[in-house]
Amino acid sequence: MNVTDTAGHNIGFVGTRFAGTDGVSLEAAKWAKVLWDYKHVSYWYGGKMDTDPDITSLVPHAYFGHPDIQWINRRIFGTTTRDPEVTRRIFALAEYLKHTLYEFTRRFNIEVMIVQNALCIPMNVPLGVAITMFIAETGFPTIAHHHDFYWERDRFSVNGINDILSMAFPPTLPSIQHVTINLPGQADLSHRKGQSSILVPNVLDFEDPPVNDDYPHSFKQDIGLTPDDIVILQPTRVVPRKGIEHAISLVNSLNNPKYKLVVTHESGDEGDEYMHALQEMAERQNVDLRFVADRVGEERRIDREGRKIYTLGDCYAAADFISYPSLYEGFGNALIEAFYFKKPVLVNRYSIFVTDIEPKGFKVVTMDGYLTKDVVTQVRNLMEDEAYRQEVVEHNFELGKRFFSYSVLKRKLRALVTNFTGMDDL
Repeated sequence: MNVTDTAGHNIGFVGTRFAGTDGVSLEAAKWAKVLWDYKHVSYWYGGKMDTDPDITSLVPHAYFGHPDIQWINRRIFGTTTRDPEVTRRIFALAEYLKHTLYEFTRRFNIEVMIVQNALCIPMNVPLGVAITMFIAETGFPTIAHHHDFYWERDRFSVNGINDILSMAFPPTLPSIQHVTINLPGQADLSHRKGQSSILVPNVLDFEDPPVNDDYPHSFKQDIGLTPDDIVILQPTRVVPRKGIEHAISLVNSLNNPKYKLVVTHESGDEGDEYMHALQEMAERQNVDLRFVADRVGEERRIDREGRKIYTLGDCYAAADFISYPSLYEGFGNALIEAFYFKKPVLVNRYSIFVTDIEPKGFKVVTMDGYLTKDVVTQVRNLMEDEAYRQEVVEHNFELGKRFFSYSVLKRKLRALVTNFTGMDDL
């Protein structure tokens, strides 16, 4: 069927949050963009939103940060039983949220629902139960896009809701097509739930490479550096699993006062203790460590104090080297971004990198849980040999275009949408 003659479908994205620069929100936006290119209209349901209000159902209790949801979470994790009142509240909220899903699908005439991470990680248990009950009652065509499973996180390993996790995280219902973002997740879902899934990696628009302009040129100066300082960029949140202590050790081992470590994101929802420990470590090792989250936003702008705010892409453009020593990642968006922005990168060989990315042949400096002299030497060689560095980043960009581009996503979404609609819409 010719695409120009094909009417689009109404797609409903459902999750706890579609706001900010977290991985789930960013990937959902990419899916929506690809769908929109082929006339499919996306509508949004969640508890914290920065989507257009005209195409959005904002339901505060769908957000994992809502006080009522936090009250439940404090009483179901770290224990093996739960109070009857907790059970009552979970299912009362689930019933309420289920009715809001009915309203959402009716209001926007939703034809296919795409659930983003809300059926795999129990940040909002009532929402997961609500979505499961809604699908069970309606047989609604649903794509369940799983970024992180609860069994991958230690914080959920001791809990009083194993019965609910078995039922809803994720559910096993005939109208759900599961989607995983990495090979271990695909294997775990099959082993634990007996469910097959389609593998859809996280992607970037490699067919439309970033355009260099003058805006990022003032980034170094604006964060207190000089133009000839060398920026080692850590483009992640400040949480322990990001392994930022290894980045500090790297800069210390390079033994050059021009090398500066710049961290782009905030501590997030896991407290500031790790950030304070990093500051103390950097001070002991005489490493210039800068947290610049207050200068990084979703859009370029001038803030109330008259300061330039930079996008994450601007930070990559101003960087000389990318540090990515994560202990664990669901996929590794920052790594793919380093390839996209043509920057050399250090990677700790986290499991998903080993299974899903490394075999593709990317040229990166790797470490296996600890920094060695050889790793430091490889970083130094990349930084000091411009021709070699250019060869490496061009090689990585071309591989990224082959394996992690929008064209890959388009092929995957074609299969998913066709499965539910019977029409080859993409």
